[in-house]
Amino acid sequence: MQRSLSFVLFLIWSVSAQAQQSPDGNWPSFRGPYAAGVADEQNLPDAWSGETGHNIKWKIRIPGLAHSSPIIWGDKLIVTTAISGRGEADFKAGLYGEGTASDDHSVHRWDVICLNKKSGKILWQTTVTQGAPIDKRHIKATYANSTPATDGKHIVAMFGSQGLFGLDTDGKVLWQKDLGKLDLGAYDAPSYEWGFASSPIIYENTAIVQCDTQGESFIIACDVTTGETIWKSPRDEQPSWGTPTIYPGTQRVELITNASKFIRGYDPASGEQLWQLGGSSNITAPTPIFKGGLIVVASGRGPERPIFVLRPGASGDITLPDGQTSSEFVQWSKRGRGPYMPTPLIYGDYLYVLANQGILDCYELQTGAEIYRQRIRHSGSGFSASPVAADGKLYLSGEDGDIFVVKAGPEYEESAMNKMGELLMASPAISEGMLYVRAKSHLFAIGK
Repeated sequence: MQRSLSFVLFLIWSVSAQAQQSPDGNWPSFRGPYAAGVADEQNLPDAWSGETGHNIKWKIRIPGLAHSSPIIWGDKLIVTTAISGRGEADFKAGLYGEGTASDDHSVHRWDVICLNKKSGKILWQTTVTQGAPIDKRHIKATYANSTPATDGKHIVAMFGSQGLFGLDTDGKVLWQKDLGKLDLGAYDAPSYEWGFASSPIIYENTAIVQCDTQGESFIIACDVTTGETIWKSPRDEQPSWGTPTIYPGTQRVELITNASKFIRGYDPASGEQLWQLGGSSNITAPTPIFKGGLIVVASGRGPERPIFVLRPGASGDITLPDGQTSSEFVQWSKRGRGPYMPTPLIYGDYLYVLANQGILDCYELQTGAEIYRQRIRHSGSGFSASPVAADGKLYLSGEDGDIFVVKAGPEYEESAMNKMGELLMASPAISEGMLYVRAKSHLFAIGK
């Protein structure tokens, strides 16, 4: 019996791990399949330079301003952008507690751009909407924070209060959906209006978007072809900025959301809530991730700053009692170690957690044992992009434009520090031997 159970658990782990990597080079949404951020057998270079062009296969200027990441399907690479009527828009990078909003309320264009991933040639550029921004944005943010998603036939782009848009892969707008004014001010200072950042995901034939705001909070699933609402589930929540994740369990598929009042699991087919877990931070941005039978959800606002490692299959309220760190459905948890902006990374047997301030923590995924804690020698502005991994290496993108290559495993070893030459907020994409980096003004293709 014990041997049979062990085999089943191994099978779940193996199938789930394989599902997180796309064998055909697709990187269809924020941080790739299931937000895992992992793509092996890439043979990426350790060293390159955005300034000298070393190991830069191509570089192209992208108009406007955006923190959204590139996505890829086949040879098509897709990015979004918001183009200010002022001309050159700007944001303020760095580690600071200022909550000021940008004063750029000029008429904007919101564009979806498709490039050939091998050459960098622009295949099409579609303006999906234009006008004055309905909301303000944080001075560190943009009006295009959300990464689009694709299933190879459709593209879904989210621009906050400007709307949700569906396109085909030739750039034709198929539908647009007004989700109302999505006011994402700080929980304790709502007038700041920091702006929307949660990215859409596509599950089967639905586009799913998490909208936690100062007003109505909800999660919605729309038909990816028509935009018609399939289901909409109200949520009693504060503003949050994380992207939901599908956990493709063998017994039950779960839609996992990270938010302030509760981390929740839903049935993605109906929107029915399955379970909830309290104890998060008042500000939540990281996206849930998983490997095998363990789901990781974290957030970095003090004082809680939790990391939760969960088992699927829960029901009801699984909030831990005070002083308890594990339970039937909580494998382990820690307080004071969660990341504020970057989504954690599971690679091999380890969980890597990157703090904004440039501290990289490594834990044993199964037990939560701390393997190391290392400060990265960054230039000072910190880290907002989420780490990715390939072929035994971690790629950590600093806001100042430096990408650190770190050996994966139980010992911290930095292989290289590579300068892009401009500010860097978006998480990279990996596909067929290339690392695609979206910096403030340019998109870079890095490879041997």
